Amino acid sequence: MLRSLTLAAAMAGSLAPAVALAQTLTVYTAGPGSLADAMAEAFEAETGVRVNVFQGTTGQVMARLEAEEANPQADVVISASWGSAVDLHERGLLLEHVSPNAETVPDFLKHTHYVAQGISALAIAWNTESGTPRPADWSDLAAPEFRDLVTMPDPAQSGSAFDLVVGLEAARGEAAWALLAALAENEMIVPGPNAAALNPVLQGAKAAVFGAVDYISYGRAEQGEPVEVIVPESGTVIAPRPIMILASTSRPDAARAFVDFTLSDAGQALVAETFLMPARTDVEGRRPGIDELTVIEVDEAAASARRDEIIARFNAVTGR
Repeated sequence: MLRSLTLAAAMAGSLAPAVALAQTLTVYTAGPGSLADAMAEAFEAETGVRVNVFQGTTGQVMARLEAEEANPQADVVISASWGSAVDLHERGLLLEHVSPNAETVPDFLKHTHYVAQGISALAIAWNTESGTPRPADWSDLAAPEFRDLVTMPDPAQSGSAFDLVVGLEAARGEAAWALLAALAENEMIVPGPNAAALNPVLQGAKAAVFGAVDYISYGRAEQGEPVEVIVPESGTVIAPRPIMILASTSRPDAARAFVDFTLSDAGQALVAETFLMPARTDVEGRRPGIDELTVIEVDEAAASARRDEIIARFNAVTGR
């Protein structure tokens, strides 16, 4: 649902009058919803620009963009999959913008047409009260102790889960598919997007998520839930969340200003508050950073080109 976020005391702030006079900016974002709302409210307070937010999974966001291709509604898009930005750029659908606030964003997390807003990593989310042994690596979840106790987000609905499958294949080759087959044989379920995979673990019906988006679990742990985030030392993938401007926007100045704001000190502090890693290296996060993880490198362009093939093989291997 589109949510109009307005502040009675909205100020013109630091942007040029032409930007402040823009009527409404529409942002499509793949969660977290709390960050989208906070960012929109803070941006509106800073600039006076009203923001509409549509929040959903990466799959829902991309499907909506496809459905509206003949009559685009969004100005700015934030995805949970870097590959989606690669794809949109290759199709000529993005507006070039290099934010002056992206100076300390690592080169591999920025492009002339898109830049990371924040970064998550894929991990095991383990219920500490499940009575199962603490897992240390991905393969531990295929052990008999975890039979019928593991969930995984659906790569067709979760951009980050898709990236994990791609990353494991890049690091392990056919052994990655053998592991997924072993997990399926161990009665792992793939119930849907990230929340659908995590909720049964938080409720105690299941013991662990294979490929949990870590920032969500860190947040639930802070709220007192019995969940531990375990990042395997053998390696995982990070999921940069690209923010991009559609070339079809009729409000390019306001859209550029919104991207700049997300990379400002205030915007990156909001990112950090959700347990995402800030994109800027000079902004401190609330959880382990990239330099503390064993990161598997992924060729996003190649993965994007093989998306249908990878999802079809995942479905076949897991018996879906």
